[in-house]
Amino acid sequence: MSALNKQTLQALASKYIWWKSASEAASMPERLIAQVMNIGDYADVELLTAQIDQTVLRDVLLHAQAGQFNERSWAYWHYRLGICEQGQVPALPVRKFV
Repeated sequence: MSALNKQTLQALASKYIWWKSASEAASMPERLIAQVMNIGDYADVELLTAQIDQTVLRDVLLHAQAGQFNERSWAYWHYRLGICEQGQVPALPVRKFV
């Protein structure tokens, strides 16, 4: 799924999914990518975008679960990836209870 090398994956995993072991977090690349997209610092976001194809980033954003993105990151990535026009950002995903 991702083109992140193992060393980068482990480093990002331990930094951004600190509540799990690095190997457990690295086994969930979509969740890790979403976490870096949401709260990553500039250097880590640039590292991610240099190693991951934009189609993967779009897929992570379009299939995000409720709570994975804050409003600011949600809007930023929609604009950066060209998913929507200014002022056309869709609503954040919400949890549905059945």
